[in-house]
Amino acid sequence: QVHLAESGGGSVQAGGSLRLSCTISVHNFGTYPVSWYRQAPGKQRELLGSITRYGITSYADSVKGRFTISRDDAWETVYLQMDSLKPGDTAVYYCQNGANWGQGTQVTVSS
Repeated sequence: QVHLAESGGGSVQAGGSLRLSCTISVHNFGTYPVSWYRQAPGKQRELLGSITRYGITSYADSVKGRFTISRDDAWETVYLQMDSLKPGDTAVYYCQNGANWGQGTQVTVSS
C-alpha cells in the first residue's frame, strides 16, 4: 500500500510563496497520477492539479500560472510550489494517489 505524507504548510502573507511536499512511501506507486487537492472550511475538496508517472502536469483554472507541480527523479517526493498566494488559498492541502490520501497540511494566507 502507498503511504503519502504532506509537509511544508504554514502561514504566509498575501503575495508570498510556499512549497508543499508529498512524500511517497513506495517507489513504484503504479499507474495513477499524484494529485494535489485542498479543502477550505465549509467548502468541498477541490482538485488543484496532477502529475502523471511520465511527468505530465495539469492544473485547475483557479491556480494555473500560480501553482506548479513537480517531482524528484526518484519519484519519492512530489512538490506543490505555490506563488502569488491569496487569502482565498487558505485551506488544508492534501496529496492523493489512487485510493490513498495524505493527512493534509494547513496553509493560511493573511491579507
